[in-house]
Amino acid sequence: MSDTVLETQHLTKRFGQLIAVDHISMEVEEGEIRSIIGPNGAGKSTLFNLLTGLMTPNEGTVWFKGEDVTGLRPHEIARRGIARSFQITDVFDGLSAFENVRLAAQVGDRRRDSMTSLETDLTAVAQTATQVLEDIGLEDRADQNAADFAYGDRRKLEIGLAIANDPDLLLLDEPTAGMGREDTINTIRLIQSLADDRGFTLMLIEHDLEVVMNISDRVTVLQDGQKIAEGPPEAIQSDEEVIEAYIGGALS
Repeated sequence: MSDTVLETQHLTKRFGQLIAVDHISMEVEEGEIRSIIGPNGAGKSTLFNLLTGLMTPNEGTVWFKGEDVTGLRPHEIARRGIARSFQITDVFDGLSAFENVRLAAQVGDRRRDSMTSLETDLTAVAQTATQVLEDIGLEDRADQNAADFAYGDRRKLEIGLAIANDPDLLLLDEPTAGMGREDTINTIRLIQSLADDRGFTLMLIEHDLEVVMNISDRVTVLQDGQKIAEGPPEAIQSDEEVIEAYIGGALS
């Protein structure tokens, strides 16, 4: 992990008098797993929105692989290699698992802009969808509608949509939210396996501190829009400011 894949400098987002993200500067190295933690309202999802173009910062800069991507639209950032899943599952219930992933792969395929593209030209897209379903363990349910999936499998499918275009950086917003312990463990194992096999850098917002401490290379801690700590999990666990600020005894 020697190359910086993502960097922000003084990234700031205001909503009237509220400063949701307050001059955040950070670097994420290629291949690392970075967790973003903090209480509700700390600015975590807003930070992800700024990184993926869903919001435009009032101040500051975002670099991705050395390129200034500040203020680019979401599809422009996605095409540069950043993918994201959301806290609320976002899949097409009326489509099969295969159709969901194929659509995600096709959206990122340059041939979709060609008026001369034929269905037979999309063989590679279909092969990508099949491989993604195998990677996330849903290959035997490829023809089943997403509406019929249990919550944990819907989350798996959403991760499949996010990796369909082989991103360099994957952002996951609360990937284990609402899950029981077994589903949480299985989902985290899946995420780690995908990151290892596909070689992408991973950033995740996660409320489960046990997950954070076990999966992360580094942890960034936000409170009231500000970065109050950053470092490896063992340093965060013993950081007095973090413990006193809002985590209390949960890390001890």
